[in-house]
Parts: sequence; C-alpha cells; structure tokens
Amino acid sequence: METITGLGQHRPIETAASQRARGKAARRDVPRAAHAVFTPIDRDPVALVEAQNEGRLQDLVPLRRERMSVSPFTFYRGSAGLMAHDLARQTVTGVHVVICGDAHLSNFGLYASPERRLVFDLNDFDEAAPGPWEWDVKRLVTSVVLGGSELGLRPKAIREAALACAAAYREALGRVDAMDTLQGFYLAADEEAIMRALRKSSRAAFDTIASKARTRTSAQATAKMTETDAQGRVRFREEPPVLTHLKPAEEQQVEALFEQYRGTVRPDVALLLSRYALTDIARRVVGVGSVGTRCYVLMLTGANGDHLILQIKQANPSVVTTAMTPNETTPRTIPQDAPNGQRVTANQQVLQAVSDPFLGHLEVNGRDYYVRQFWDMKGSLEISSISAAGFTEYVTACARLLARGHGQSPLVHWVAGYLGGSPEFDQAVVDWSFAYAQQVALDFAAFTSGQPSKSTPGTTRKA
Repeated sequence: METITGLGQHRPIETAASQRARGKAARRDVPRAAHAVFTPIDRDPVALVEAQNEGRLQDLVPLRRERMSVSPFTFYRGSAGLMAHDLARQTVTGVHVVICGDAHLSNFGLYASPERRLVFDLNDFDEAAPGPWEWDVKRLVTSVVLGGSELGLRPKAIREAALACAAAYREALGRVDAMDTLQGFYLAADEEAIMRALRKSSRAAFDTIASKARTRTSAQATAKMTETDAQGRVRFREEPPVLTHLKPAEEQQVEALFEQYRGTVRPDVALLLSRYALTDIARRVVGVGSVGTRCYVLMLTGANGDHLILQIKQANPSVVTTAMTPNETTPRTIPQDAPNGQRVTANQQVLQAVSDPFLGHLEVNGRDYYVRQFWDMKGSLEISSISAAGFTEYVTACARLLARGHGQSPLVHWVAGYLGGSPEFDQAVVDWSFAYAQQVALDFAAFTSGQPSKSTPGTTRKA
C-alpha cells in the first residue's frame, strides 16, 4: 500500500493509484459477475414491514399501508428496511462509503441552492449512513426495473434503461475518481447543466418541472395550506388526516423542539430565525414509507408579515446501520453515539453538492428529529409522464448524481478500480435487479393479501 505521509502525528493517506490497484485486485476474491447472483431469503416480508410500524403514530399506520398498496413500485418505496435486510445477505466487496440507503428514482429531484439556483440531486436522507456502496446501486437499478414496468415499457426497453443506469454510475464514478479532490467536491448539477445533457424531446418536460419548482416556496405553501381565522391570524387549514393541529401539550413540546433546533444551525441562520415569531404548528403526513413518523410544519412570521415554513421530522435509526456490520473501511461522519437527527443532516451534507442552510437537528423525550425548509423550490419528475427515451435519460442522471455522492468518501478510488472500464458489473447488477424485482412482486402480493410470500429462486447471469 502506497501512502502520503502527513506532518507530525497527522495520519497518512493511501494514494489514489494504490487504492485503484487494490480495488482491481479484489476482483479475484469477489468477481464482478458474482453480483448477478440473487440469494433468496427465507423471511416473512409482511412481518418485517409491519415491524417498522412500532413507535409510529398508530392512527396513521392504515394510511401507510394504503399508500404502499398502490403498486409494486410504491410498496418498494416504503420498504427500504426489507431490502436492507435482504441486501445484507447478498454479495458485497466489504468496502463502505457514505450511502443514501434509499436511493430509488423518486428520491431524486430539484431544489434551490442557497444562491437560489435550481440544482438536481438526491433529496431524501432518512436512511443515509456509511454502508456498502453496492446497496445504493442495487436499490437504484431495481427501482429502474420497477419504474419501467409501471410506465408500461417493454422488457427489452427496461433492460436497456437499467443497463444505461448502471453504466452511468460506473462511468461517473470513474470521472470523479480522475478529478482533483476539490474538483470532485464542488461538482454539482444545476439547471443549465441538466438542460445541456437532455435531448430536445426531453427538455420541454424538464422545463415544465423546473418552472413549477420555482413557484414552490414558503409563500406558495402559505397560500395553499393556510387560512385567516376570525381574529385575523394566518393559520394552517385543517385537512385531516394529512394536516391537523396539535393538542396544547403537544404544541408546547414542538415549541421546545424549535428552540433546541436553533442551537444547531449556523450563526447566520440562527440570527435570521430571531427575526421571526413562531405563529402556528400542525402535524403533516408525508411520503410513503415515512407515514406514521412524527412530522410537523411550523409557520414563522416575520416583521413584514412574510412567512417561512419549516418542517420537523422524526429521525429513526437507519435501516443501513440496523442491517449492516461496520468494518475498518466504514467512514465516520459523526460520533458513534450521535442522535439520528444529526446522522441525517450530516450525511445529507456529505451526499449533496449543496444543502439547505436551515438543516438542523434535535432530541427530546428519547426521540430524534431533524429540521429543514418545507418547500424550497422542490420539484420531482412523475415517471408516468415521460417517454421511454426520457426515462433512460432520467435514470442515467440519477446514477451520475449517486456516483457524485459516493465519490465524496475516502475509498472512491478503490471502488473505481474495482468497477474498471468494462460493463461486467453493469450487466451483473442489472441481472440481480431483475431477479429482485420478481421478489418485490411476490412481497407486494403478500403485503396486499396479508399472507407470507415465497422467495424467488436464485439467479446467475450466464457467462
């Protein structure tokens, strides 16, 4: 192993060339083709999914089940814990980076940078933690298979899109690997870069999404979600079960959460928050897999009568850390005993090129939370609204951003050396993802019927 020696007690670091060589050599022990093998797991998917309802608001659990029962893809979106359980029993190289933990297609989208330009990146980090880099790739590519099926694409078109996604990840990671360290750190995908990468046929759809995203601000959220009461005060409008006000005791607890949160943000943001008064609080239901976790929206009112809406969301233990055993390659972004709210915000800042300046975290009554802006020019693509060509362009863009996020971890050069320049890993992970998509279909049928599913037989790509 070749290293660069630091001054004094500063630890040495391994050179990029040495990492690449070790990654390439690791193919002897874990051939890239081995990732094609899906090892069936004897487990009860319904029990594993239902186990995640423990600690949630029980009155919202039926809504979670309802949202997960729409299609195999929506079930997949809500069952990251089930997949992490399965991934822990599949082929891995043993090398860890900071991963999203839930890198499916619907967890990418547009949002505003602090400079108010639209960027495209990962946008969900409830499960983010250090873990096996292959887990994110397999979750993403499997979502391509399921998403393509939901879109009604032919199997050949789905496979082509999945292969393009896997190849885009490998190639993008190779580009990050070849960059100067700072160059890779500053790499971002803004609106102009996305438009340049799209075909003319896809630009109109993206421009529509971007135009809609620009309107999704606190001002629009206020107009859409609030009403003026008899005393002339602006309040959240009740829309049970999605949006409801709290009981006085619960409201006081959330007020305390807000005060604790202010101590975790940057000084400039803390000073900005001091210019607002907290004027209303409500509980809001979000997402698919997140339904039932405690989530609140806070209305802050400024001296000019303007409003800022923040979201406080419960942070549970990551499915990654629950299913995975750390090793000597596991990067440490936070102290081992740090609260889950800090885990979410810290790893979000690692994986995203630019992040919400209002990110913060807190802990109360044994529960962890994190805070972010509720709407800040957020926008996402509806898979059902795009063509087969547009779908392939979208999934490859997601793969490139996943590679950029993974590329922030110290062992990026090792992973690049392991992947190499051939499509062998691409083909293997696509075969695995097709097999796992069959398992998801069985699990979805079991979930909607309430009966345990059978596992699909193991599959191996032909040489």
